[in-house]
Amino acid sequence: MGVTRVVVGLRHPLKHLRGKAIQLLRHQGIQVDVVGEDLQSKLFKEALGSCLIVNAPLLYRAAFHVPFSVLKYAMTADGKIAASTGHASWVSGKASRGRVFELRGRSDAIIVGGNTVRLDNPRLTARHVKGGHVPVRIVMSQSFNLPEEANLWNVHDAYTIVATQRGARRDLQKKLAMKGVEVVEFEMLNPRDVMSYCYDRGYLSVLWECGGTLAASAISARVIHKVYAFFAPKIIGGVNAPTPVGELGMKQMTQAIDLIDVSYEQVDRDMLMSGFLQPIPDLSPVIPSVDEIPSVDPEVSPYETNIISFYKTWDTFGAFANFSPHPISLPDENGDCFTWPTVEHYYQAHKFVSVDNPQARDIVQEIKQARSPEEAARIGRTRQRELPELVRSDWESTKIDVMYKAIKCKFSTHPHLTEMLLSTAGSVLVEASPHDLFWGGGREGEGLNYLGRLLMQLRSEILGTVQTTGKIEEST
Repeated sequence: MGVTRVVVGLRHPLKHLRGKAIQLLRHQGIQVDVVGEDLQSKLFKEALGSCLIVNAPLLYRAAFHVPFSVLKYAMTADGKIAASTGHASWVSGKASRGRVFELRGRSDAIIVGGNTVRLDNPRLTARHVKGGHVPVRIVMSQSFNLPEEANLWNVHDAYTIVATQRGARRDLQKKLAMKGVEVVEFEMLNPRDVMSYCYDRGYLSVLWECGGTLAASAISARVIHKVYAFFAPKIIGGVNAPTPVGELGMKQMTQAIDLIDVSYEQVDRDMLMSGFLQPIPDLSPVIPSVDEIPSVDPEVSPYETNIISFYKTWDTFGAFANFSPHPISLPDENGDCFTWPTVEHYYQAHKFVSVDNPQARDIVQEIKQARSPEEAARIGRTRQRELPELVRSDWESTKIDVMYKAIKCKFSTHPHLTEMLLSTAGSVLVEASPHDLFWGGGREGEGLNYLGRLLMQLRSEILGTVQTTGKIEEST
């Protein structure tokens, strides 16, 4: 049995208890190391990096509203995933295939293309992995040119979904439906819409085990976040032998996509390389540390925290919600002062403001005329999902500022709301949305609660302003 080890920093918020805690741990036979500030900082950074990697699926999902997507492939030393005949069993060794089963066991869904079904007839199960989790199998086929008999149509092994173009081979659709296979039709089948569909179904992680053509399409659509590449020490050759990623339209090596946080691991005779295509989103909480809380909001105790939740507009503090019927007057897309019915109207419309496209301008008008905040939210979210090219390019980096500007105007326009906000001094505000893990707190506190944080930030600003000027500043 190994020795348990605990590292304790010289600086600690409960330093008056540190000595007793160390004595107690050592008395239990636990090795305790007291480290200096430099080493403590290094260890914390390493721990933070590990936490980001472990929580990457949740962070990507919260930031981009698509599941965390991993592209997995195995290739020979000369970069081929199959022979020129299409034969691909087996490129990698048994140990590597075991790792693939582990990846499947950690995924909510596995995606392949029609070629993989026709050529390999895979099962795509997470066999040999303990725990009982069985991912959904998704086949993307635009033409629905699929065999009537295939291992994937056996839904006793796992549930299967076929994503296809609307109207494709209705006769085969009916036959597969009778086998228990779910068929989902899209107006235009593409990786981003399929990922939005998976997001709406609640999937957190998706594993892509597709061929080069579909892999290139998914990378181009920016829905692939991480790559697992298994390199086998063998050469197959073949001018027409397939490669892991198809045409991306890149003509120079300077256009190549550099992987981030790359790691290497030898798996028996194979080599596993993994890396991220996109940085892990920085969604670090803006809630101050124990030492900083008193300087930001003296009323909040870091040790005795009272939580006030809000969500529905009829709740006690429902007026804090963006759907509350409190109009705000702020400039519209033309710079003219416009009275927005709710904060939600303003926020959803500004996803498309300043985009030089007539269709984007029409969406803004549609949201402005929405008869309820629910309708405004539905229009904004649907158009963002279906027409991502019409969303302003800086939206992810500016949406928090847009929201803060709107709620600041809301509270300065309606003084009784300011009084209500000030009455919560000393409490942590949480938007209790069970679905929105960015603005809300989630079902079990797993959300980032940015709306609650902005309200606490505004409360602190108002408290400071009231103490110095006696009135609340107008929003700008």
